[in-house]
Amino acid sequence: MSIPAGLLRNRVVAITGASQGIGRGIALGCAQAGARVVVHHLGTEGATQDAETLLSEIGEIRGKMAAQGNSLADRSTAAAIEVGGDISDPATADKIVRAAVSEYGRIDGLVSNAGICPFYSFLDIPHDAWQKTRSVNLDGAFYVVQAVARQMSQQEPKGGSIVAVSSISALVGGGQQAHYTPTKAGVKSLMESCAISLSQYGIRCNSVLPGTIETPINEEDLANVEKRIYMEKRIPLGRLGRPEDLAGPTVFLLSDMAQYVTGASLLVDGGAFVNLQ
Repeated sequence: MSIPAGLLRNRVVAITGASQGIGRGIALGCAQAGARVVVHHLGTEGATQDAETLLSEIGEIRGKMAAQGNSLADRSTAAAIEVGGDISDPATADKIVRAAVSEYGRIDGLVSNAGICPFYSFLDIPHDAWQKTRSVNLDGAFYVVQAVARQMSQQEPKGGSIVAVSSISALVGGGQQAHYTPTKAGVKSLMESCAISLSQYGIRCNSVLPGTIETPINEEDLANVEKRIYMEKRIPLGRLGRPEDLAGPTVFLLSDMAQYVTGASLLVDGGAFVNLQ
């Protein structure tokens, strides 16, 4: 996907869970749009390696922009920085803000994306799986949104744009996702309430609701050929989603093109929701 280079010109965008999957796709899209990116990841060895690879790719994007004489490629600061830590720990949210402000002086956008989705039938959901899924998906979103919004409300000029990655699962049930769907409904609701609460600071809050996107989270589940074919047939556009499919909608919501959009929920599902049968 080609993202217009000027949409996020030199803006600072923090993205949680950015080392792989949807977060990675969004991070690359933000870089193509001219943003300076704060790449958050879990902090494990594998996630750190993935984040370093992503930083290198973002640097290459800026290098190509500069080689083409694109003035949007501000080379006075790093194209991207990385921050490791468990998003379910409130200290990680503060760490993200400190790193962004230290390197860039402000935060203009946040994409709250970090999440997990283990699969269990309802009667088999371990209580620790319920607690872990909630703490990462919902508590983590609350912590980082609050920390970043505080910074946005204090910086000059004030304001910014926050986009949370919810899910089509916020609108429909899932037989093996009874611990997951409530967290995504909660993320959507969080953005709707924050849109009201934070408007006085010039902060817009929206959510994107992906359908079935091929990522490491669902790789094992989609390895079932029959299930994959069934899922593809339910989608009017005829294919499963890719991480980069979320980049354009998210960049749009972060940009001034969406300056009158707040409290909205944007389905990015290939038409799956309207074709539920």
